[in-house]
Amino acid sequence: MVSKPVRIALIGASGRMGRSIIANARDDTNVAIVAAIVSPGSAVAGQDAGEQAGGAPIGVRCSADLAAGLHDATVAIDVTRADQVARNAAACATAQVPLVVCTTGLSADAEWQLRAVARTVAVPVPPNTSVGVAVLSALVRQAAQSLPETFDIEIVEAHHKHKRDAPSGTALALAEAAAAGRGVELADVKVTDRTGEKRREPGEIGLVSVRAGSIVGTHTVYFAGLGELVTLKHEATDRGIFARGGLRAAAWLAGRGPGRYSMGDVIGL
Repeated sequence: MVSKPVRIALIGASGRMGRSIIANARDDTNVAIVAAIVSPGSAVAGQDAGEQAGGAPIGVRCSADLAAGLHDATVAIDVTRADQVARNAAACATAQVPLVVCTTGLSADAEWQLRAVARTVAVPVPPNTSVGVAVLSALVRQAAQSLPETFDIEIVEAHHKHKRDAPSGTALALAEAAAAGRGVELADVKVTDRTGEKRREPGEIGLVSVRAGSIVGTHTVYFAGLGELVTLKHEATDRGIFARGGLRAAAWLAGRGPGRYSMGDVIGL
């Protein structure tokens, strides 16, 4: 017996990530876009979501009515701006619709709201929906745990010039994984500024951000010892990986109990 596709309310349908999710959902039999939410006053309101995404019609009109969009949905995916996530999460909690958050650079208010929402519905909040990054995070934790503490850890992330938050959410998650592997709190060892003549202290985890051109996303973690270097790296060459990961998370989420989940949970790590 073939199971019914998971019904998705896509919040932020007119953005770059939203359009990518619509395009990738066409060939995914596990999911179906049933609502395409856009900002009030959006120029694409009323248009078919598939057509505004640059493809064939899908029979779903773009709308600013989030409550109505959630009514027929099994799961919601949020690909809006960071300052809109708290409001969207509250609406999902009211409608009792699980939410996949695909937005980074969240404020403290948004994080608080998501923790509250996770008490009543399932909420994956991955810093990156790439399956490869989820595996990288697990490898970073294992390497940090296994290698001697004399190995220095540095993380370099590179993204396109329009990305606003730095370090990236993914880089911070990788740093958290490294800190967890060493049994320390990231806040106690994190360094994001190496200007001037500051000396590197033992145990530091450094993060460096690059913003240039159209780089999709590259994350490199260096474990540097005396006379040897271990490098773990993930490079995104197609933005579609994030859309496909978000759809996979949404399909996995259907029927899950309340709680905050990760992409590691989604792929069984």
